[in-house]
Amino acid sequence: MYAQSQQTVNRNGYLPSVLRTFALSLGIAFIGTMVGVFVPPAMFLPLVILEVGMLIFAFFLRRKKAISYPFLFAFTFISGITTYPIVSHYLTTIGPNPVLLALATTTTVFTGIAIYASKTKRDFTFLGGMLMAALLALIAISIFNIFWPLSSTGMLAFSFVGVLVFSGYVLFDFNRMKQYGVSAEEVPLMALNLYLDFINLFINILRIFGILGSRD
Repeated sequence: MYAQSQQTVNRNGYLPSVLRTFALSLGIAFIGTMVGVFVPPAMFLPLVILEVGMLIFAFFLRRKKAISYPFLFAFTFISGITTYPIVSHYLTTIGPNPVLLALATTTTVFTGIAIYASKTKRDFTFLGGMLMAALLALIAISIFNIFWPLSSTGMLAFSFVGVLVFSGYVLFDFNRMKQYGVSAEEVPLMALNLYLDFINLFINILRIFGILGSRD
């Protein structure tokens, strides 16, 4: 028992590396968003397809812990580019203040849950299966929405569920790192998980602000 506890403590020494890599990933994504201003509209769909392909690739490699730093930073850069049209749309429709408020809200929620998950003695890793099922349901509804668009009320409800799901993933990912630690080779993978939690939380909160703002 002592040896196992000591091993977890040693592996937890890489938590700061995960947070630094995550912060760097956000910075690279921000640069990508700025680059998105200069990307021709016809290029966004191929970039989205590339982004989805990289995400599927990462999903199948996650058990091998084979995700590298160059892969992580390339993915977040492309993700930043593909996020630009979303941010640009809401900047145009509701203005910069709600967009900044959505970013501030996301940062607050993410940080608050992260602190709680890192400090609590409770083990929330049992949430993994439920969160995956909820995520697959969100993906299915997103595909459905392409062909049969949801009403604004339906999209608002969808976005609130998205906030709950990705808040749950923040809780799950930070708590899992606390409970089981992080090895050196897992750092890029854990940073990618946190990045996906943050960016999806932001997009859902931004969508909520956008829908509510358009009703004013």
